[in-house]
Amino acid sequence: MEPDCAVPLVAFGPVLTITELAGRLGLAPGKARRLVADRQVLGTRRGGVLVVPEAFVVPGHLANPAAPGDPGSSPQWTVLASLPGTITVLADMGFSDDEALDWLFTDDDQLGTTPVAALRAGHKSAVRRLAQSLL
Repeated sequence: MEPDCAVPLVAFGPVLTITELAGRLGLAPGKARRLVADRQVLGTRRGGVLVVPEAFVVPGHLANPAAPGDPGSSPQWTVLASLPGTITVLADMGFSDDEALDWLFTDDDQLGTTPVAALRAGHKSAVRRLAQSLL
């Protein structure tokens, strides 16, 4: 069993356990756990339980908020499409998963909101430019 991570410096609102994430996305729990292992989403341990911020999951037609899809032909829920690439940019900049979580949920003056809120609003390029300018 993995040890608990340090408590993040910022709160990131509601969280989903792996079982809840799997149910929301219509996946087997093992596939939901694989999303974390493959860094499609970031998770952290709270009380020994692996959790993922609920903000990473969006209605299927809003997977790419810059170009919303048809709600009738989209999955009910999915991972925010811009998240995996943003996680990769942060990892390339030397961020640990916990540091990336903190950064994604910390208000930023340049964005006027948190990076995750900016991603959910369709501002992927601005978020990634900001991430690349950090070091």
